[in-house]
Amino acid sequence: MEREWLTIGWRSLVIRGAIGVVFGILAIVWPIETAIALALLWGFWALMDGIGSLVQAFRPESKGSSRVWLILLGVVALVAAFFAIFSPGVAAVTLTWILGIWLIVRGLFEVFGAFTSNHVMPRWLLILNAALSILIGVLFVANPGAAAVGIAVFLGCVALLWGVVLIGAGLAVRHTHSGGPATTTTTPSPA
Repeated sequence: MEREWLTIGWRSLVIRGAIGVVFGILAIVWPIETAIALALLWGFWALMDGIGSLVQAFRPESKGSSRVWLILLGVVALVAAFFAIFSPGVAAVTLTWILGIWLIVRGLFEVFGAFTSNHVMPRWLLILNAALSILIGVLFVANPGAAAVGIAVFLGCVALLWGVVLIGAGLAVRHTHSGGPATTTTTPSPA
């Protein structure tokens, strides 16, 4: 693994790190705009997915019920894309609300699983994990707008830290390539 890092150009690492730092700072400074931008990106992805599903539905090899499901999937994706692209703020809040519901349901299943099956992990850890899922889910559902902003800030912090690490890695690779202090071991010669 060390050899792979040494073959990566240090400039590439520093540039990637700088982009991460800039993205992180922008996401932290403008979290609402970041949440809207993420909803827009998701909307364009849903648009491409919907078009792809419809194209696949009308291919000669698509038959019967699979064609119907592909058409249904394509139409749903296009409707979701329409809302995400033309109303990204609402889409960001809606996606956060859906994420909150998913976390609550997941937490309930984890509580059920903690008491009904034998796990290698201690039961209290499973219950703690379930409680955290439910708590975060309830917070997301109770205030999805603030949760969307919180997710954007969290992503900004992760990107900022990731960028700093990549810059550090790039500078370390540069230092290694420029003939920094060598760490060699010498063995005493027999007398």
